[in-house]
Amino acid sequence: MSEKKGLFGRNLRFEHRKRPFFGLVSYLQLSPKIEAMDMSIILVSLIFLGISLLVSGRLKAKFSQYSQLPIANGMSGKEIAEQMLRDNGIYDVKVVSVKGFLSDHYNPMDKTVNLSPEVYGGTSIASAAVAAHECGHAVQHANAYSWLMMRSKLVPFVQFSSSIVQWVLLVGVLMINTFPMLLLGGIILFALTTLFSVITLPVEFDASNRALSWLNNRGILVQREQEGAKDALKWAAMTYVVAALASVATLVQYVLIFLNGSRNDD
Repeated sequence: MSEKKGLFGRNLRFEHRKRPFFGLVSYLQLSPKIEAMDMSIILVSLIFLGISLLVSGRLKAKFSQYSQLPIANGMSGKEIAEQMLRDNGIYDVKVVSVKGFLSDHYNPMDKTVNLSPEVYGGTSIASAAVAAHECGHAVQHANAYSWLMMRSKLVPFVQFSSSIVQWVLLVGVLMINTFPMLLLGGIILFALTTLFSVITLPVEFDASNRALSWLNNRGILVQREQEGAKDALKWAAMTYVVAALASVATLVQYVLIFLNGSRNDD
């Protein structure tokens, strides 16, 4: 787990989105009978799977749509990012190009705004929106934005929990009748990743708000372009919302499994 992926660079939040289905599969494989509660777990997992696929597909479609629409002033993503940093009095952050599709992110460790080739050299609405959003994170960092600072402090703990949580949960479910406290430990570890996912929401929404406000106040985009940028960032933010909800739902699922197993022991 790292903070290196930004709004359109989905590695960070998709880690959490994959885990609900791991929990579903492990439970179905290891549970001797499927009861009414188990069916609700299946239903919740399938619902979030469908929502995740729909939102992800919509995001890619929006990015493709707005990537085809050039902005009137002809500024590239690199130029927009550098201008926004200067306007916010930030001179120690570099704007660089990195390989990968939708790999855009702000790295607080080396203070770099990393833009994918399409965004770095692009002059489209999507390029402007993404570049400004990632600079929004740089502004947050410079201003010690509370939610970003809180998320940064959680990173070491989430890195550790993410490396072992799936195995702890798997073995915990397997041993639910003999050693239920192991599953409880897995639930606590997973709760850390869920907390991280939830805290990410205000960080991302705030970065988008900063980006849209600056683009509008600076006159970088005309009205039609501004609406397009807002639409693109809205759908990107929705992926975070789905990931957070999925993580919360998964946490609840494991808690129910734990409680159900404890009752069976009694």
